[in-house]
Amino acid sequence: MSVLRKLAGQTAIYGVSSIVARFLNYLLTPLYTSRGVFAPAAFGVITSLYSWTAFLNVVLTYGMETAFFRFANKHDGNSRIYATAAYLLAATSTVFMLLGLLFANSIAAGIGYPEHAFSVRLLVAIIGIEAMTAVPMASLRLKNRPWKFAAINVISVLVNVVLNLFIFMYCKPLFDSGSPNAIVHAVYSPAIGVGYVFLINLISSGLKFLLLLAEWPSPRLGKTEAGFDTSLLRPMLAFSLPLLVAGLAGMTNETADRLLMKHLLPANIADAQIGIYGACYKLAMLITLFIQAFRFAAEPFFFSHAKEKDSRQTFARIMNIFVAVCMSAFLLVMLFLDAFKWFIPNPAYWPGLVVVPVLMLANVFLGIYYNQSVWYKLSDRTRVGSTISIIGAIITLVLLFWWIPVFGYLGAAWATFICYSSMAVISYVWGQKHYPVPYNVKRVLGYMAAGVFLWWGCEQLPLAGVLKYALRALVFVAFGAWAWWLEKQPMSRAGR
Repeated sequence: MSVLRKLAGQTAIYGVSSIVARFLNYLLTPLYTSRGVFAPAAFGVITSLYSWTAFLNVVLTYGMETAFFRFANKHDGNSRIYATAAYLLAATSTVFMLLGLLFANSIAAGIGYPEHAFSVRLLVAIIGIEAMTAVPMASLRLKNRPWKFAAINVISVLVNVVLNLFIFMYCKPLFDSGSPNAIVHAVYSPAIGVGYVFLINLISSGLKFLLLLAEWPSPRLGKTEAGFDTSLLRPMLAFSLPLLVAGLAGMTNETADRLLMKHLLPANIADAQIGIYGACYKLAMLITLFIQAFRFAAEPFFFSHAKEKDSRQTFARIMNIFVAVCMSAFLLVMLFLDAFKWFIPNPAYWPGLVVVPVLMLANVFLGIYYNQSVWYKLSDRTRVGSTISIIGAIITLVLLFWWIPVFGYLGAAWATFICYSSMAVISYVWGQKHYPVPYNVKRVLGYMAAGVFLWWGCEQLPLAGVLKYALRALVFVAFGAWAWWLEKQPMSRAGR
């Protein structure tokens, strides 16, 4: 029991720290989208450039973090494995940064932002440094040092947030008002523009790297106990490189929409559409944050309970509760979207709110897929996950090329929905053949249908003011009470 408590405690620390860090970054959206900070087109540049980081982070880490975990556990944490993984990533990241800095102008022009070569240089450095920190951060997890892991994550993000507030809430307003002081003159130039977002990120990433310096292994070459071991390169790369394919497929599903909009829409509206879409996408993140928290807690739970007598019934009931919570989040946002839209304080972004329900439901299906992934993990069929991700990527790309030129960002949102719902269906059908879990499909779909219907019904009622919000609050509470009543039933009855 003490081992399980320790695991649960560490899982909570890792999960909460990662979610807090992500939430703090999430809160920068109201700042960036405020009047006088970034117009939709400028925010579109930020959104598009950051979308490239998702792909390049997968490429630059090429599954080495997972390979490190695998080989370290296999060889009782041999320090040569740590040194080999850490310095291999450091070497490839250094080469990437040198080439990226050297050809930044060409890269910027190639991705459609020739006027933002400075931001591209900063982004190259950010991606390289973050890749270098991947294995040292993984080492902290392997050594059961969750508090240092959490502290480094949170400190890095806090520095990012504080510097953003300093630049965009202190320096920029003073400069724009025509009354800058000596500090503003020293640190702020309007010519840098969106580059400040990446410059601040580089500072926070650099701080993270410095905080990890004490964790770096010995660079000694050869087969010494602590040094880099060339004989480990081949087996570690053979294990890690296939993960690169799956990672790229997953990133295609997550970020290809924002990347392709730049090239599939007319040049005069592309950046504005990306900015509007990227800002409104953040409103769907409430479900994403819950999914991330769930994954931190659920994966160790699934593995530790897999051999218990009623484990599959338990997994099925977890799915019920998971979807009920996700649809509660959906209703919370959609019933009170008039309030949530002020998270994006500039009305120029509000036409994109039409994508919010589509993206929220898409993320519910993504969560269902992650929940179902227990079947191929517990049955040692991990290649299935890669296959489903690749199928999803193909669906995504076909629909994006088809729908973005016709429907703009709304087409991108529906492509995301079709991709994630297809992945969930494929995983369910495939899983029932190899590792059948008695999911209550009627109840899961019932929660989803009820949530959508209740939202739609409230939208049809011609109410306003206090009465409107009182009714919506009552609907939200009623849905939660109904789901709670169903799920509190004994497992034998709840599973039917």
